[in-house]
Amino acid sequence: MNTRFSILGLLLIVFLFSQCFPSVEKKATLPKLGNWHMDEKTVDGKVVQDTVYHKIASFSFINQEGDTITKSSVEGKVYVADFFFTTCPTICPIMKKEMLRVYEEFGDNPNFKILSHSIDPTHDTQEVLKDYALKLGIENADTWNFLTGDAEKIYEIGQTSYITTAQEDQTAPGGFLHSGAFVLVDQNGHIRGVYDGTKAKQVDQLISDIPKLLGK
Repeated sequence: MNTRFSILGLLLIVFLFSQCFPSVEKKATLPKLGNWHMDEKTVDGKVVQDTVYHKIASFSFINQEGDTITKSSVEGKVYVADFFFTTCPTICPIMKKEMLRVYEEFGDNPNFKILSHSIDPTHDTQEVLKDYALKLGIENADTWNFLTGDAEKIYEIGQTSYITTAQEDQTAPGGFLHSGAFVLVDQNGHIRGVYDGTKAKQVDQLISDIPKLLGK
């Protein structure tokens, strides 16, 4: 009898404990990536230290519809950024196949965007990007923006903001060098994850992580 009550009591404690502390999975958060530093500020007359995290810099590019896309266009949105070019003979077709999976999963969510930056803007004009998007089945830029603009600014934001390789290199296949990274950015412009867009398992993880930022 005592043993029975002891077991029931233990089960009750476990149940109450589980109700008081939500599961780790539900509370899982993603780290903020990139450089950071401590900043001092005065609050109520006291000097306090605040952590300043890496953020995506301001930008202005043109999408496949001819619209100007800036940092304010994605403020308050979760988005995935990558770098490619339409004549890429190597990893870009794989990347776009994988990004299509992301688009199909979240394309209807108004709080989610995709920014694909061309690193060959001389060739990849708005018209070229429009045709490229249509061939992928993307009929409008509500969610997925294919971006062109000043080459140096695209290379700069790729390397300094998104912390990925994006540059002209005549020794590389197609004349350009870039990584296959899919960069996950939160509503405040912080990088929250970097995934290899050529590997299905890593894109699976990206698809799993996006709802953590969207609040689903």
